[in-house]
Amino acid sequence: MADDLSQRIEDRSAIVGVIGLGYVGLPLIQAFAAAGLRTMGFDVDQAKVDRLLAGESYIGHIPSSAIAELILTERFLPTADMQRLGEPDVLLICVPTPLNDSRDPDLSYVEATARQIAGSLRAGQLVVLESTTYPGTTRDVVLPILQSSGLKVGRDFYLAYSPEREDPGNPDFSAQGIPKVVGGLDTASSDLAAALYNTAVVAVVPVSSPEIAEACKIIENTYRSVNIAMVNELKMLFDRLGIDLWEVIAAAKTKPFGFQAFYPGPGLGGHCIPIDPFYLSWLARKSGMATRFIELAGEINRTMPAYVVQRLSEALNKQGKPIRGSTILLLGVAYKKDVDDPRESPSFELMKLLDERGAVLSYNDPHIPRLPAMRHYQVPDMTSRPLTAELLADQDCVLIATDHSDYDYDFIVQHARLIVDTRNACAAVGAGREKIVKA
Repeated sequence: MADDLSQRIEDRSAIVGVIGLGYVGLPLIQAFAAAGLRTMGFDVDQAKVDRLLAGESYIGHIPSSAIAELILTERFLPTADMQRLGEPDVLLICVPTPLNDSRDPDLSYVEATARQIAGSLRAGQLVVLESTTYPGTTRDVVLPILQSSGLKVGRDFYLAYSPEREDPGNPDFSAQGIPKVVGGLDTASSDLAAALYNTAVVAVVPVSSPEIAEACKIIENTYRSVNIAMVNELKMLFDRLGIDLWEVIAAAKTKPFGFQAFYPGPGLGGHCIPIDPFYLSWLARKSGMATRFIELAGEINRTMPAYVVQRLSEALNKQGKPIRGSTILLLGVAYKKDVDDPRESPSFELMKLLDERGAVLSYNDPHIPRLPAMRHYQVPDMTSRPLTAELLADQDCVLIATDHSDYDYDFIVQHARLIVDTRNACAAVGAGREKIVKA
């Protein structure tokens, strides 16, 4: 059976199914379809499926024309019918792995998906988990559920882990251009998964087990979390000392070795860095060990929205105004520049803190026309306001939370009365710099 699937992958007759058609799953569909394989996309959200069937994209950096072409040429079939999971030869699991209210791993989406697969699992299928998780998930959580079908891994079906690696909004790295780490439960699973990804990505990096691949993803994002925490803490220190951290970093990164630039911000965002390190610290606690770097980094990064609000309060106080009753325009709701992804965005915590203090809030984000529902926040029904000179002039403070390239920062500084800039977005602005407070 492994030889048969390997041949189907090689001659591009295999059907690749992707479960979860979000920021990870949809680019994977594009990558495998571009490699000449037919794809099926599974999502429980019928509204998403209907939009895709109509040739419409709901992700900013994926044009609707690309989706329409895949549908028209029958290289992509989206469906909400999980009874069809037995049709693809390969199933890639790309579902959310959030934290619960206690900041422990929530694998409910992974477990539910594995149970759905087990209900129609057939001999010869390859299953690959891509959702970010802690080491041991593939073997200890997914495998027992799949084997409850009566089929045996390595003999009847194949199972591997390959961590998603996406950088939304970065034109230099498409799904095809990023190497994929692959670790299988056995040799056949590893070989099949490597052969699959070799059809669609620039390089495959085989590792000895799923646990190595799972740990690889966690360490990548923990590395970023710890280093961002360091510069966030330095930002707070250097603000007290009257030193511009952004200029310090610009000088330090001229060193051609031994230094990598990380930048401060109003808090962590996205589906990886604010979450993944806590999967590792949870696993450490289960093993009777404390991960002090991870916990400290998380503590520092979680304090950044409160620090920004403190700086904003100080800036308003200098003008004789409290936060209560002040009009504050938040620029940017997406978690990073030039994307339409609001997941874990610090902007929601900023809104919450400012609302609690009585601010009169509005926002603008060219990529997010209406505030979406969020898991941990009561989000007001609010739409993005047009960024006019009149709107800017009416605000007591403009808070730059996301430095979208679409913004004309000279225009913003010209018309705003006070600007709190968390991203150094106004660095190149000439006139009006006395209005700008870095936070």
